[in-house]
Amino acid sequence: MHGEYKVPGGKLVVVDLDTDGGALRNVRVAGDFFLEPDEAILAIDAALEGAPADTDAAGLAARIEAALPAGTVMYGLTAEGVAVAVRRAVARATDWTDYDWQLIHEAPESPALHMALDEVITTEVAAGRRPPTLRIWEWAAPAVVIGSFQSLRNEVDPEGAARHDVTVVRRISGGGAMFIEPGNTITYSLSVPDSLVKGLTFADSYAYLDDWVLGALGDMGVNAWYQPLNDITTDAGKVAGAAQKRIVSGTGAVLHHVTMAYDIDADKMLDVLRIGREKLSDKGTKSAKKRVDPLRRQTGLPREAVIDRMIDSFRGRYGLTAGQVTSEEMTQARELAATKFSTAEWTARVP
Repeated sequence: MHGEYKVPGGKLVVVDLDTDGGALRNVRVAGDFFLEPDEAILAIDAALEGAPADTDAAGLAARIEAALPAGTVMYGLTAEGVAVAVRRAVARATDWTDYDWQLIHEAPESPALHMALDEVITTEVAAGRRPPTLRIWEWAAPAVVIGSFQSLRNEVDPEGAARHDVTVVRRISGGGAMFIEPGNTITYSLSVPDSLVKGLTFADSYAYLDDWVLGALGDMGVNAWYQPLNDITTDAGKVAGAAQKRIVSGTGAVLHHVTMAYDIDADKMLDVLRIGREKLSDKGTKSAKKRVDPLRRQTGLPREAVIDRMIDSFRGRYGLTAGQVTSEEMTQARELAATKFSTAEWTARVP
């Protein structure tokens, strides 16, 4: 069995092992990390040897920590990272490069149709009728996208939304409200097979699926990192928020979508969103205007150039071929947009 895991902000960990009699055997840990002293790698292998194959990541990490020689220094490596790689090996998880990735980047669509496309495309991936897909959104209208479980009246000021002609939609994933303006927002979705995130906790899967975009931002001179649970942040402030939804039909799939602030009209955002004092306090800021620091200022690049560089970065890592929404998928999405995502019953399902 073979498992790989890139430690968030760190290096790649590779684990090869067998299982015999319900235990881990012939465990070999490798990777491009740094580790001192030399014999620490043997201690890690020995700590994992014979462990019950169903030991969770926390239990495996504890075994590793207890076995490390005094004064061990890890750089780009953590005990938890090794444990996750082991769990992915045992679960027979797939890797990014196991797939032929498809890119969808098409004309602007309405907010409701974007919600529907996410559900349809991810369901098609789960059914095995579509390859893993990176979809870059283009927005036809300003919007507020609220999380699946958020209260509509607690999040959105209806008078402010009407004043700025902002459409309010509810997505299928959890998380918080996102304020969208077509020229100021970069949104993308990853629709991936469940096997890609096997062995990862729900929280770990966020960092794992965001890692490529951190590299893309780094190439643009932006020092970005993953901030648990679902933010991408920089030295200057938050630049993006992520959300996920598991699709359990077929062989299973994960929808991971991210909204990035390229630019922002903070006054308009505050007129439309009801942002409570408790939320601001939790983020350690006194003003909502300071919570998000747009990519326009940090990169100095046009929005289209940022998107092109993100696509090039993904293609360079994993391969990516141009695709499109099929006519069958678009038919399904238009029906779903009309019967679900444009209805008051769905949008106000949590009043």
